[in-house]
Amino acid sequence: MTADGSLVLDGGLAPSPDCRAAVPAEPASASEQAERQRAAWMAAAQAGDRRAYERVLADSVALIRAVARRQGVATDALDDVVQETLLTVHRVRHTYDPARSYDAWLAAIASRRAIDALRSHGRRERRELHDEFALDRHPGRDDASADAERRQQARRLREAIAQLPPGQREAVEQLGLREQSLAEAAAHTGRKAGALKVNLHRALKALRGRLHGED
Repeated sequence: MTADGSLVLDGGLAPSPDCRAAVPAEPASASEQAERQRAAWMAAAQAGDRRAYERVLADSVALIRAVARRQGVATDALDDVVQETLLTVHRVRHTYDPARSYDAWLAAIASRRAIDALRSHGRRERRELHDEFALDRHPGRDDASADAERRQQARRLREAIAQLPPGQREAVEQLGLREQSLAEAAAHTGRKAGALKVNLHRALKALRGRLHGED
């Protein structure tokens, strides 16, 4: 206590009249808390906690599906991407650094598996188109009637492609006839990979309907 009545703290310093109470940190949002929980589970899993490992895998499914959707993966292929991503996580779980974001680590893996799925699906659809278009590339040498029939069918295919809407025709030309990958076609056309994939699927359905009478 000083002569004027001020209280002296340990160390001989009187409190400043301008001091303010410390502002408490804002509470973490629900999404931040969820991410921290996943990171904690994964760290525990790395230490051998099997229950924590099961929890982090189960809690990761929604995030994987969201990443796959953003990449343009079709709804009916999402489960495949989830499965492949979780298998990859199992193989490389030792590479996760608990000091870093678990969600970002997982999203990078899911994105690669989604791209793999898109490429695989694109290859299957391109092969289906090639089977149709190859009719005039490998004619039967010993059967003139078969040769003529193949050429007629190939002409019908080209005519059917020409009648497709511009976006579908573009997808067929880039992904089917030129055998470009989704990434290459997207860069060449300026369209998103997901849009090209959808257009190719619709184009193939339309071509089957016109050439074979399928719905």
